[in-house]
Amino acid sequence: MSTAPQRSSYANGSVANMLRSLLVICAILAVAFLGVGRVNSVTPQTVDDRVAAQGVADRTGRAVAVPDGLGDGWTATSARYVRSTDGLMMWHAGYTTPDGRHVAVQQVVGATDNWVSAQTIDPPPGGVWTGADGRRWERLERVDKDQRSLLDRPKDPKAVTTLVTGTASYEQLERFAEALTDVRPTPGSTPDR
Repeated sequence: MSTAPQRSSYANGSVANMLRSLLVICAILAVAFLGVGRVNSVTPQTVDDRVAAQGVADRTGRAVAVPDGLGDGWTATSARYVRSTDGLMMWHAGYTTPDGRHVAVQQVVGATDNWVSAQTIDPPPGGVWTGADGRRWERLERVDKDQRSLLDRPKDPKAVTTLVTGTASYEQLERFAEALTDVRPTPGSTPDR
């Protein structure tokens, strides 16, 4: 007659054995956690705003604005042409300033009050700033949201409204607005209809 092999004392399922197993698992997880590198800070992804702007200009048949000559430390981080409030198609290009603040230029044709309100978080008017080119920009500021904006909204409802907005100072927003240049459609390009 053969005898069955004797079971290990570890297979008995005692509380002490479960605690030892749990300790081994925790040790393995701790080694894995400490051994895997982590990102201490996130560097914003950069984009080529001019290439994106040229694509939008060629596709729409109208110019869109990007800054030119801002200098070192300004980084283009996003560029897109998307449907926005009230179904308006919006050109958006976002940037970080040398001190880590954010600025964006947003443009639509035929801006509505709803669109302006949604993009600026409905702040009270804060005066007017006149750029070197004579354009008058309305200042809008939300202190509770750390957002300042400059709005150029022509009276013609079919004209392009330009909004410069972000967490940057008014001085940086004004410098940014002064640097805006139009990227025009490539001659011979065929806009989408």
